[in-house]
Amino acid sequence: MSSVSRGLVILHEDDHLLVCVKPAGIPTANAPRGETSLYTLARGTRSFIGVVSRIDAPVSGVVVFGKTSAAAADLAEQFRSRTVVKEYVAITEGRFPAPLEQWREWRDFLPADPRMLGFGAAGRGGAGPVGRDDDEADPEDQPGREAVARARVVRRGGEVSLVELEPSTGRKHQLRLQLALRRCPIVGDRRYGARLPFPLGIALHARKLTIDHPSSGERLFLEAPLPLGWSDRFPALFAGG
Repeated sequence: MSSVSRGLVILHEDDHLLVCVKPAGIPTANAPRGETSLYTLARGTRSFIGVVSRIDAPVSGVVVFGKTSAAAADLAEQFRSRTVVKEYVAITEGRFPAPLEQWREWRDFLPADPRMLGFGAAGRGGAGPVGRDDDEADPEDQPGREAVARARVVRRGGEVSLVELEPSTGRKHQLRLQLALRRCPIVGDRRYGARLPFPLGIALHARKLTIDHPSSGERLFLEAPLPLGWSDRFPALFAGG
């Protein structure tokens, strides 16, 4: 059950960890002085908050923090060793390269500079605003290493598709690049060639995170509902549930 405290949507909190929902449009951490990040909201009156993973500023969804140095170290190691299960949902343009409900595994080598793949500062779509982006990735990320993910399309509606993604690595902009390379960029992601606008951020949401509790070892299944407005913007993708 979630709760809201000082503008922070909390999915789970105890003496060892804090799991909350990051809205699109703010960075996970490292915001310029005087600006809001998820970290500044989470820090509040808490004595310690350790950043163990990050999602890009235009992306919404589940983020976990450690509330002690030992918990933060344990959680960071879980991300490095890939025992964390991450599940995302996206709305994409173009024709997804697989039949409905059929999983595909993608393995791509992503260079440190996405321009080497043909994406400029504003993507293949030409000039235009790309939105705020803090280029964040998981702790194990090293430029040029293999990016691995599973993906499937669950519904199509006109020129867009609802896609589920399960990355097993955490490269910088991994899912955004892997989708764009297959000519189905995420809606709103002008940086990587999207044409359609999106109200805030991009249509990529970290919906589920499965971790081991750093103290008890209990497996925790954490889920953030889709942001308000997704179904209003693309009703055909959500009709009938």
